[in-house]
Amino acid sequence: MPSLKQLRLRIRSVSSTKQITKAMKMVAAAKLRRSQERATAARPYSQRMGRMMRSVATIMDGQQGSPPLLSGYGDDVRRIELVVLTADRGLCGSFNSGVVRAVRNRVVELQREGFAVTLTCVGRKGQDVLKRQFGAQIRKTHTGIAHRLTFHTVEREIAQELVQAFEDRQFEVCYLVYNTFKSAMSQVLTWQQIMPLPNDAAQKNQDGPRGSGSAAASAAHETAAASEGKKKGGGRHHAVQSGGSGQGWSQGGGGEAALLQSMNRQAAAVEEEESGSTSYFFEPDEGELLNALLPRNVAVQLFQALVESDASEHGARMTAMDNAVRNASEMIRKLRIKFNRTRQAAITTELMEIIGGAESLKG
Repeated sequence: MPSLKQLRLRIRSVSSTKQITKAMKMVAAAKLRRSQERATAARPYSQRMGRMMRSVATIMDGQQGSPPLLSGYGDDVRRIELVVLTADRGLCGSFNSGVVRAVRNRVVELQREGFAVTLTCVGRKGQDVLKRQFGAQIRKTHTGIAHRLTFHTVEREIAQELVQAFEDRQFEVCYLVYNTFKSAMSQVLTWQQIMPLPNDAAQKNQDGPRGSGSAAASAAHETAAASEGKKKGGGRHHAVQSGGSGQGWSQGGGGEAALLQSMNRQAAAVEEEESGSTSYFFEPDEGELLNALLPRNVAVQLFQALVESDASEHGARMTAMDNAVRNASEMIRKLRIKFNRTRQAAITTELMEIIGGAESLKG
């Protein structure tokens, strides 16, 4: 049984840990607000640009002379690149382990089917774990991006290198693997194809590089929630993703409900318009525009994935630290009960010894 001194030191140690986790929770909450605002502000542009470029890819599918970023290198896909987005630090629950576990399982599955898989790790935690099993397949590693997360940094340091590697045919298909931010307690694992550009049909039906042949070439997935939203009606999902923080509209008052319905109708009209046959006139030259827009779209989608992952990281860390504070409080409560019982037992023992000594003197 531990002594009173040991219990006192234990309580002091747990109290210090509680103060640290509480401070980390407050810091994560402050960073979460900024990261969530940045992710929400970037969504409408990236979603609209992604839809526009996928629509162009659908129209130009199979045409002669289309750039590889648009139409790819054909159906014989054997080399796949996975860009794995994790955090540089831990203490954020299952945020990192969920991404790493999914990537590890998918790489093993693809290798079993004969694909050559390479990895680009953005974030130290993903690289530290994946290098144990797939060290020879890690092509590039980027760390510290979260501290200088701007569009120009992402475009210059990551996107341009990925585009150049794709054009050099180091791989034929490239996917992003990251957590999409939903709320502080909810992040959705997302597989998204960025090179070559998936058409609308592939975008609706795939959930990452799976299977063989042309299925792996055209596989793409934005989020599981997006697919579910499209089954029920794409307008609602678009309105929630594009407007504000994406939370609380359906529970608001009459004005908010009317605003939501209006935006849903507008979004449904946009989806219906884009789902039909659309013709594009390119000005200036078609090749010049696509050569400028396609690499920019890669950078935009990569930046959106990074800001989503950054917001998800802070949300996961805030939740994990909140749970740590609760557990520390419960542990302190139990230790104090044990300390008081031990102290009471020691006092009772001392009293019994005193009384026994006094009785023996009387005798």
